[in-house]
Amino acid sequence: MNTINKITLISLLFLSISIKAQSLSELYEKVNPAVVVILTEQKELVSSGKMTKTVTAGGLGSGFMISDSQIVTAAHVVQVAEKVNVQFVDGEIIPAKVISAYATADVALLELIWPRKNAVILNLADSDHVKIGERVFVVGAPYGLGHSLSSGYVSGIIKDTKDQNPFTNSEYIQTDAAINTGNSGGPMMNMEGEVIGVVSNILTKSGGFQGIGFASSSNITKDLLFEKKVIWNGTDVIPLTGKMAQIFNLPQESGLLVQRVVKVSPFGILGVEDGDIEMTINGEKFIVGGDIILSINGVKFEASDESLLEISKVMERKTENDPLEIVVFRAGKKVTLGRK
Repeated sequence: MNTINKITLISLLFLSISIKAQSLSELYEKVNPAVVVILTEQKELVSSGKMTKTVTAGGLGSGFMISDSQIVTAAHVVQVAEKVNVQFVDGEIIPAKVISAYATADVALLELIWPRKNAVILNLADSDHVKIGERVFVVGAPYGLGHSLSSGYVSGIIKDTKDQNPFTNSEYIQTDAAINTGNSGGPMMNMEGEVIGVVSNILTKSGGFQGIGFASSSNITKDLLFEKKVIWNGTDVIPLTGKMAQIFNLPQESGLLVQRVVKVSPFGILGVEDGDIEMTINGEKFIVGGDIILSINGVKFEASDESLLEISKVMERKTENDPLEIVVFRAGKKVTLGRK
């Protein structure tokens, strides 16, 4: 290869790199106004010696607009938030309420108290078309550094969608794009600027990003938030089955131990109570002293897909004023909570 051809080849290579960099920069400018920072307040237990007290702690996450009043984020960012504020790139802050949330798939839908003027929105792509090796980028607020961009590639796709139960279905896209605390709920996008996933969590031993991050797929997000529409209940629960159910002396084989509950949530308004004592059983931490949910609208909780599917049907969002009855195990007795 002569010198002129070598120079031409090198020039074309640098031109290609420049075009790709410019393309990503342009995409960022286009989608960035649709990305938001989620600011939350929630209750947490703090232990000091033998004393345990409840304090209000601040939380941080990311999200993105899909309309002038609706925002998608990660469920773990808002599931037990007593207060949710959404901050936009221009500094405007609008309060929001949680409409729907799924812990297993880690997706949630927020509704702004008033619409955002001149809203920029993002489209949810068909994640079935996502391929391993495809280039992606993430925009969010890692460690509170709002509207930061990272890029990488799709490393894998993990699916657990074998049945119709929305409480156990999940589908995650694995990536090496940097994800850290505060990124959760932000969009993972393809090079067309479409959302293919909702940033969820990382696999780490150090606590920081180590090259393995996950985002809930856009298709599972669409299915759960816009097709199934199970109402947000405002609780954080742990299933009690087998030996654990026996330890808590449940009057049935299984139950849901309430860890935390939002007072202004559907379950909180009914009077469901959360715990106030931390315990460690078999190396796992629990918050005890609160209610254990036995049934919802007559459907007994059991450790089976059939039971969870029936409960999901009960909780499908029709109207906020639909009858809701919950039977809990409280201080060794069954207590019925409900509204007609």
